Amino acid sequence: SFGVLFGDLSISPLYVFKSTFSGNLSNYQSEDVIFGALSLIFWTLTLLSLFKHVIILLNADDNGEGGIFALYSLLCRHAKFSLLPNHQTADEELSTYHNPRYSYRNPQSLTVKRFAERHKKAKTALLLLVLFGTCLLICVGFLTPAISIRSAIEGVKVRSSELHYGVVLIIACILLVGLFVLQHRGTYRVAFTFAPIVILWSLSIAAIGVYNILKWNPRVYKALSPYYIYTFFRDTRYDGWISLGGVLLCVTGAEAMFADLGQYTAASIRAAFLSKNFAAVSTSFYASIPDSLFWPVLVMATLAAIVASQSVISATFSIVKQCYAIGCFPRVKVVHKSKWFRGQIYIPEINWVLLVLCLAVTVGFRDINHLGNAYGLTYMSAMFVTTWLTALIINFVWGQSLVLALLFALFFGSIEIIFLSSSFIRISKGGWVPLVLSVIFMLIMFVWHYGSRKKYLYDFHNKVPMKQILTLGPSLGIVRVPGIGLIFTALVSGVPATFTRFLTNLPTFYQVAVFVCEKTVLVPYVPQKERYLIGRIGPKSFRMYRCIVRNGYKDVQKNEDDFENDLIMSIAEFIQLEAEGSGTLEGSVDGRMAVVRTSEKFGKRLEISELERNGEASSSMPPTILNSSKSHILQYLQSTYEMESPGSTLRRRVRFKLQPDMNYRDPNVKDELLELVEAKQSGVAYVLGHSHIKAKMNAPCLKRFVIHVAYLFLRKNCRAPAVVLNIPQTCLIEVGMNYYL
Repeated sequence: SFGVLFGDLSISPLYVFKSTFSGNLSNYQSEDVIFGALSLIFWTLTLLSLFKHVIILLNADDNGEGGIFALYSLLCRHAKFSLLPNHQTADEELSTYHNPRYSYRNPQSLTVKRFAERHKKAKTALLLLVLFGTCLLICVGFLTPAISIRSAIEGVKVRSSELHYGVVLIIACILLVGLFVLQHRGTYRVAFTFAPIVILWSLSIAAIGVYNILKWNPRVYKALSPYYIYTFFRDTRYDGWISLGGVLLCVTGAEAMFADLGQYTAASIRAAFLSKNFAAVSTSFYASIPDSLFWPVLVMATLAAIVASQSVISATFSIVKQCYAIGCFPRVKVVHKSKWFRGQIYIPEINWVLLVLCLAVTVGFRDINHLGNAYGLTYMSAMFVTTWLTALIINFVWGQSLVLALLFALFFGSIEIIFLSSSFIRISKGGWVPLVLSVIFMLIMFVWHYGSRKKYLYDFHNKVPMKQILTLGPSLGIVRVPGIGLIFTALVSGVPATFTRFLTNLPTFYQVAVFVCEKTVLVPYVPQKERYLIGRIGPKSFRMYRCIVRNGYKDVQKNEDDFENDLIMSIAEFIQLEAEGSGTLEGSVDGRMAVVRTSEKFGKRLEISELERNGEASSSMPPTILNSSKSHILQYLQSTYEMESPGSTLRRRVRFKLQPDMNYRDPNVKDELLELVEAKQSGVAYVLGHSHIKAKMNAPCLKRFVIHVAYLFLRKNCRAPAVVLNIPQTCLIEVGMNYYL
């Protein structure tokens, strides 16, 4: 944790002074100017890293999670700002939903909150602000490796001045390619080296700093006085203001909401040296290293740059996962292995996009100062977004007065605007790249969110009335065949039109029907015992259930085998709890939902035994073998098809049976459980809608362009729903549906 969290924070000495003195400021070769730059760095770190992030933002965590999405999640839980359409009151009963620290309510904040809740445009504006901030952080994901590793490698030119520029680029590109290629293996094997690397790096720069202070200028401590900031701008004026775009690089990494006073030592490493060696500004860090320590420090700098890059890349994967979870990013494959650390994920598509962009900016920006301009502008813009979100947190979540929230925003926002105004002057010198890419990423996210929300609203308005289902009787007017059918839908109530369309074209369905809704709740993690919400649709004789699977925005999808088994166990628990506590629900239109995992008897209603590949149970006490209703020919065809399908033989196979010593007050409960077990033995099928999206004929031209061009392009070039849900092809049924949005 130490290596990942502080890696990005400790790497700025490689480039901050070089970028600060990259313009006309290099013409001011006086001790006061050097001290003034150091004083700016010190107080920027103190105000933005220490006071803003450590003292204030660390208190705005969401169950221990930080970042822009954590702030947005807190706001949506304490005010109706969320645009997620399938919110339920039961979601607010989650143990991670409310925090007792935020129970205080300020009557003054209620007025502002009600105003924002009533206006959809205000909610949309807030979402766009959050998306823009996350897009900026995605840009950080490829800018950090580029500037960190390239800055570390360029130290070689200090000892080998004749080394060609292209050689440095080749070495940097090789390291970058290796860094991204190895991402799919995770960091759990080498993570133990992160902390020693960062600790040795921090000790190295501290020791070099002390060495330079004692050798060159012991009076450098005077730079901690704000007076030198005044003399700095008095002497440099416009050129000093332009240099702020380089000074802000000292707080890159602070957006991770972590800072350390050791950073101040890192900032002073080169100040004492520069105050007596003005000509060494461009290579100040490596030029200040004693000759005998140059190569070891170069190696440590390169390793520290790789650790810093790894932490930012992992954070980028997490950011994209959070955007995808709330429906603001196209479907991607999220990989998490059981041996990895909790929260560590890998997204192949994003990894290769970051690699391409990283190589493009590394090679494209021949002047590393242009890369620093892009990097600094991106980070400071993200910090500005965080400042205004935090102001909303102070008012709506913490219940403080609106005046205090505005004072916070104006104080820190004005500091950040001063830095941003300097960075905007450098837009033509590299700063335009992250801005353009952030706008493109934001448009992609918003188009996907817009199309997905319209699709949900179409499903909601076209769901089948329960009265129509009830009039069909227990058989639903069709043939019920053995097995379990899982109908996936975004609806948390009602019957989706996908189900009736399936019955219209093929008037048969499985004896047990389960409507499954996987939804995201705006909390980081949902405890496993509170994840499944089970209910019944129609009378008991219909054998129709509803399962709502609630995930947090940082939860990772489990494999389909565990999901099937958990689902069967949860339904069995619901059937028993329903009989014990609430009596009969015959005639109910849409039964009450229950969080079944909170029961102390969960997992004791059914026995579960794992099967070997030959189909025999591996349990010491073999369960009763239930005869499959499939003919021998169908069983042979199924087994042959599964053997030919890649990965099907690796699926975990289990068998359920009723507990022999379980007493049932109602014999119908035993019959229903036995029918559920027999249906599972016959097989499970996944029913998904295969949607064809079209805009209405009378839709405006802009809407038609968004739906027919932008949204359809994203749908065709992202992962299919079955791939994201890890559904095997042998169990998949897709139902075509036309959507007119």
